[in-house]
Amino acid sequence: MITPPDRTPLPREFFDRPVLEVAPDLLGRTLVRTTPDGPIAVRLTEVEAYDGPNDPGSHAYRGRTARNDVMFGPPGHVYVYFTYGMWFCMNLVCGPEGRASAVLLRAGEVLEGAEPARKRRLSARNDKELAKGPARLATALGVDRALDGTDACDPGETPLRMLTGTPVPSDQVLNGPRTGVAGEGGAHPWRFWVANDPTVSPYRAHAPRRRSS
Repeated sequence: MITPPDRTPLPREFFDRPVLEVAPDLLGRTLVRTTPDGPIAVRLTEVEAYDGPNDPGSHAYRGRTARNDVMFGPPGHVYVYFTYGMWFCMNLVCGPEGRASAVLLRAGEVLEGAEPARKRRLSARNDKELAKGPARLATALGVDRALDGTDACDPGETPLRMLTGTPVPSDQVLNGPRTGVAGEGGAHPWRFWVANDPTVSPYRAHAPRRRSS
């Protein structure tokens, strides 16, 4: 059986590069989630880069912890974190092992498995909203901390797998400030997205949360 080029798993070498090279190159690639209801395939349309010790916005800026351990490698593994006490978000680790950097998967277009994705995203008004935002993407795919550390380069039966897909031409890739990142890290133009794609999430600057009384 011959595997179509766009269904070929991305090699680990793809991720073993600087995060600012990997991030825009992930656009158009296909993420496949294996579920009991069948596979769900998502074409990535929006990502954000986080550069570990050089990046105040990164979870690894202050060093290694139990939470961010996966970010330190090997590259090509999935880093999942829990945020705001209710949502999961997923990242792909890149760069040399031992130096933490990762790409947050912010949005995508569901190409296959829309029905199981809809069951997880009942509030989505249409299929363009199924994975429009990092928490929505993780929810649509049924991703939680149990998948933290998954090898997305494993060609076998793995819960999450990155495929070659169809890379987006550079003239269709835009970049700008990251969404909702506070302080010095918020100024980095390290969010990358496909121009005019309806699945890309809207930009929102960081807004400090009010403490409840």
